[in-house]
Amino acid sequence: MVSDLGSRISLWRGDITHLQIDAIANAANSQLRGGGGVDGAIHKAAGSQLLAACQKLGGCPTGDAKLTPGFNLPSKYVIHCVGPVGRNDAALESTYRKALELCSEHNIQSVAFPCISTGVYGFPNEAAAKVALHTVLSYLKSHQEVGFLVVYI
Repeated sequence: MVSDLGSRISLWRGDITHLQIDAIANAANSQLRGGGGVDGAIHKAAGSQLLAACQKLGGCPTGDAKLTPGFNLPSKYVIHCVGPVGRNDAALESTYRKALELCSEHNIQSVAFPCISTGVYGFPNEAAAKVALHTVLSYLKSHQEVGFLVVYI
């Protein structure tokens, strides 16, 4: 662990595909077809069943998230998060919130997020980190009954 922010949020650096937790978030494209970066690494590690499951979902709009099994990953689930291309704070906030809502709905007790919408999607790293942290803290404060651990990669 790089840093610990209470018992519910931690910062960690490493390969998200090796984490043995309930769910990992995927910085996905709207077609959920896999791609480069984190998305490609997760699809490769999970195996071809992940792409087949994603195809059945019929895509995912920007600002939303969808859930699949983890298949060959050590995590039970993958939460496919479609963030905005470019800087759009509201859409990125929505993406994180939808992912957290899926965690609550499916009794997911631990989830790891990579940076969503940074890299080729062009959202500035520092601004994206602020949106992510603000959204998660706000969600956890307003949902005291939620006991899951959020890990940032």
